[in-house]
Amino acid sequence: MLFKKYITCTLLSSALILMLQSKAPAQEQYELNSGWKCQKASAVTISGSQLSKKDFTLSGWENATVPGTVLTTQLNNKQVPDPFIGMNNEQIPDIYRIGRDYYTYWFVKDFKELSPQGNNQVYLNLRGVNYSYNVYLNGHQLNSTLHSGMFLRATYNIGKWLAKDGNNRLAVIVYPPDVVGNPNGGQGGDGTIARGVGIQYTAGWDWIQPIKDRNTGIWDKVTITKTGAVRITDPHVITLVPGVRQSDGPQQPAIIQVSAQLENPTALPVNGKLQYIIDGQTVTKQVTLKPNSVQQVQLSDFSLKNPKLWWPNGYGPQNLYDLKLEFIAANKVSDKHDIEIGVRQITSERNEKTESRQINVNGQKIFIKGGDWIVSDEMLRFSDKRYDAEVRLHHDMNLNLIRVWGGALVERPEFYAACDKYGMLVFQDMWGSGDCNGRWQDPMKKDDQWTRRQYPDDHQLYVKSIVDQIKMIRNYPSLAIWCGGNEITPPEDILLALRDTIMPKLDNTRWFVDYSNSEDMSRNVLGDNGDGPYGIQPLSVFWDHRTFPFNSEVGSVGINDIESFKRFMPATNMKAPEYDEATGKTKTDSVWEYHKYIGYDAPITKYGKAKNLEDFAEKAQLVNYDQYRALMEGFSSHMWDWYTGVIIWKTQNPWTALRGQMYDYYLDPNACLYGLHHGSEPLHVMCNPTDGMVMIANNTFKAQTNMMLVVKSYTISGKEELISQVFSDVNPATTRRFFSIKENMDALAKNGGGFIDLELLDKDKKTISQNIYWLADDKGEYSGIQKLPASQVQTSAKQISAGRIAITLTNPANAAVAFFNRLSLVDAQSNKRLLPVFYSDNYVSVLPGTEKTVVIDYDNAQYPNMPLVSISGWNLSPQTVAIQ
Repeated sequence: MLFKKYITCTLLSSALILMLQSKAPAQEQYELNSGWKCQKASAVTISGSQLSKKDFTLSGWENATVPGTVLTTQLNNKQVPDPFIGMNNEQIPDIYRIGRDYYTYWFVKDFKELSPQGNNQVYLNLRGVNYSYNVYLNGHQLNSTLHSGMFLRATYNIGKWLAKDGNNRLAVIVYPPDVVGNPNGGQGGDGTIARGVGIQYTAGWDWIQPIKDRNTGIWDKVTITKTGAVRITDPHVITLVPGVRQSDGPQQPAIIQVSAQLENPTALPVNGKLQYIIDGQTVTKQVTLKPNSVQQVQLSDFSLKNPKLWWPNGYGPQNLYDLKLEFIAANKVSDKHDIEIGVRQITSERNEKTESRQINVNGQKIFIKGGDWIVSDEMLRFSDKRYDAEVRLHHDMNLNLIRVWGGALVERPEFYAACDKYGMLVFQDMWGSGDCNGRWQDPMKKDDQWTRRQYPDDHQLYVKSIVDQIKMIRNYPSLAIWCGGNEITPPEDILLALRDTIMPKLDNTRWFVDYSNSEDMSRNVLGDNGDGPYGIQPLSVFWDHRTFPFNSEVGSVGINDIESFKRFMPATNMKAPEYDEATGKTKTDSVWEYHKYIGYDAPITKYGKAKNLEDFAEKAQLVNYDQYRALMEGFSSHMWDWYTGVIIWKTQNPWTALRGQMYDYYLDPNACLYGLHHGSEPLHVMCNPTDGMVMIANNTFKAQTNMMLVVKSYTISGKEELISQVFSDVNPATTRRFFSIKENMDALAKNGGGFIDLELLDKDKKTISQNIYWLADDKGEYSGIQKLPASQVQTSAKQISAGRIAITLTNPANAAVAFFNRLSLVDAQSNKRLLPVFYSDNYVSVLPGTEKTVVIDYDNAQYPNMPLVSISGWNLSPQTVAIQ
């Protein structure tokens, strides 16, 4: 009888386990992103094992922000002032002076998770901790040795350590970088920050002040993953698109190649199948996994019929497929990964005419128009929404590439997902910079060049970290180029490992370039560093001065208007720089200097001496627009002749700096963005300011025919004159010159300046491209613009749909040009700008007798109340318009 009861209980227990196993999700993952507590390590007197037990009370511990840095937690707990405002950053203790112990913290998280049943598994994943840590769960240390490296992910199988009642405690002690660097004002301070495998700009740069905790903390996601007995790791999807493709029409097949690593941590062998599903088709492979084993599995190639291809921005749609990869055992899904892929093939080749690298996508050559990117936020406060907004702003610049600069990080998967969505190719630098890693002699650096050339100290950690990061992001179609470092290669042993072993094994379909201005990328026949020029240039420089054929850094200016200054500049420092034309020197406020201002100076005074900061910032927008429109037009005018690409230094700021940005830290765009938006459009009509040559740049794959090219001039009073109109056509991927209007431009200049209007019309007389230039007088001053009659433009606003508004600006005939109008969506009560907001165009000019419509997109869930539209222009006083 006792034996019978035992058998019955055993069967019931087995049935219960089977039931629990069948209910276990294939893969369930969730974040541990709230409810964390923290305390300075110096205030904690017990061990990690004791601390991670539930019987230790956390009374008196502070709320912690995870993911986040120590400084983010201190800011959110109101222990430090906002380092983005004024001189607040100087009130925060710097780790170099106060010591590492000050920023060494314990982070603790209580969470609920039952012990897994049967052979099910539970994993703890740490995607990024800076710089080293030990981790404990319920009294047990999970890592056998101190885990180091800012970018090295870690996963721990925690099933056996989970509490039976499901109440668990996780404790992590986080130590700052071993060498924090002296923030002495140099690029990367004294350079020693680069001895670790981490971010270099945290010790300061010429566009940012030092981050006082050096980004110490659990800065990236912490997740729990639950699987069956077998889990899938490091899936790899390759798409091959042979031949030369068009962006529309039927397609020949593409090849899909999928591999993955399978891990069986159990004591029993597992029979099952690895399979993936794409476009309704399934590819399967039977697998037997030995106990406690890891096995690499390659599935059969799949021919995808008539694929919907992924293209860079401006060249075609960004089609994405859902690929479901799963391992099935005993008719149950043990683990699965949902991977969004773009079907495309990226190749590169040497362009012998330009002597630089040429990037091809799906067999078509792509003229690279890019922007240099640091990080989204200097304190690493990343979010899907902010990534989406920032990448969308780059899309709206009509760029097609973002270069992630080497003094920062390998960007996060969420960044890459946004780039996939918006068609932004990514040029991903690995960690290193010419400044910190010894390319130049530098008196600000602690160590000599030979010593710095061998940074970081731990080469094995660097290699291990880069292998891990490659696996993390290699499935994103937007990732196009791997680069060994910014302006310098890694040390020789690391470079050889990357070039000869790691990249061929882990990601052999992308171009690996040894450093950002390498001879392999861009032949340097001019000498110097192989990039630039930086700062404000005469517009003729971009058109007529030949620089480097694939220029990885050119540009620099970019302040916003007065509304941006109000967000971070104290009232006492709201002073415009004072430029002395006689001496050529500028007197600049100390807070401006702290926020890394570089001068506009003489280009501002050409529009009249600035009366105050608001006037200065408005005139700066004219300079911004002109600079970046001319930059991209000049490079485009010589595409495939002088150049294969250009990348702007730089397009965004992770802090409230006063340089190098198309929008400010708060995501408010300035006129740089819209100058780029026009200068970079795929089919663009333009004029060389030096010789007056009218051209059409065609960045598409198709010949553009039967277009009417119309050129007009407008005097300051608004008088129109037709200069020429001619039917025109232009071949694919080229720039065609038509005729010069230099005499007309000179005539306008003699009369104080004016406007040139270039338009391309299609066969239905609809505008394809319009480009309005404003001209200086014959002395190079904008005296006529300063006398422009008051605008008579009428503005109306209409809601098209939720979160979408159309603004129409109508300028009556016989009026003056309604010049350089800034549109803003504002809160109806406070009149403050809503951010982020996306404009189809801005800083727009409307010719007499014409109208222009701008479409505005915003998040109506974030801003549910109906806003107003604010408009102001060079010759239009500020006004608000109700939305109908």
